Amino acid sequence: MTIYRCSFPSLKCLWLPILGASLICITGCSETGTTVPSNTISELPPDTGDHDEHAHPSEGPHHGDLVELGNEEYHAEVVHGEAGSVTVYILDSAAKVAVPIEAAELMINISHDGKAEQFKLPAEREATDPEGKSSRFSVKDEELASDLDSHDAAAKLVVMIDGKSFSGKIEHQHEGEHKHDDGHKH
Repeated sequence: MTIYRCSFPSLKCLWLPILGASLICITGCSETGTTVPSNTISELPPDTGDHDEHAHPSEGPHHGDLVELGNEEYHAEVVHGEAGSVTVYILDSAAKVAVPIEAAELMINISHDGKAEQFKLPAEREATDPEGKSSRFSVKDEELASDLDSHDAAAKLVVMIDGKSFSGKIEHQHEGEHKHDDGHKH
């Protein structure tokens, strides 16, 4: 009687290709697989090139310069008035509606010519603001107004809203001036 012995390496070489081919046939050749009807595939709308989630206004409702606070949670509008008056309005995330807050004042920090200054703007409640809250902060200070108009000054607004500190860079546009990213070429 003859006994044939198969060594393990020869079985491995034989069974692995057979097993692999079987799996491919089973998974790739199934006729009961799920197919997507051709009428459910739709094309995406064409790209309009506008990738902003919302439009960014260039000025506030009082025609002042806008300051972004937080991740656009709020905006502030800085308005220069007559004889050195500076007024700041706290606005919503769309920079359209006044947001009365409990702060008694807000600060404007300015650095220029190697020195830093801080200006406090006390709350000046609007008639529509609820008692104990204000959406407007104002001061009459010719030095502040002049500093805000200076090309070499860096200004930052700081305010507490609902116990959280917000700050934003104040960028003032002078009449007739335009930003370099507005499509004009020089």
